[in-house]
Amino acid sequence: MSILIEELKKEHSEILATLNEVKQLGILSEEGQDKLMSLEVSLLAHLGMEDDQLYPALKKEAEHCNSIKDTLELFAIDMENVSKTVREFFEKYSEGFSGVELDKLSEDFENFFSALTKRICNEEDSLYEEYENLDRS
Repeated sequence: MSILIEELKKEHSEILATLNEVKQLGILSEEGQDKLMSLEVSLLAHLGMEDDQLYPALKKEAEHCNSIKDTLELFAIDMENVSKTVREFFEKYSEGFSGVELDKLSEDFENFFSALTKRICNEEDSLYEEYENLDRS
């Protein structure tokens, strides 16, 4: 397994563990909110690493490999939407949670959690495998 994919998978495990801990603590609890906000920097750095290192290599290979091109096209819109959902969530709640409508916070967190979990599964099941199969010699 490449160093990049190892690192990305390790970060995925840490992200999912933190999100599950937030779910256990409850997004309406102060502990859950603190834990979630502590994830922001590492999550955005992770997305940046994928955008800077993973996707450019896959896009380059897609120029002459239809299977990678098809895979990227299949996930492109979803991946952009997930990145947008994550960034918007943190922007919306960057000033904290006081005065926030609790039902809306719960709904926003569930959407955030679901989108991120789906992205991680899609990346690990499809995109990371494609990356591993690239001829980088």
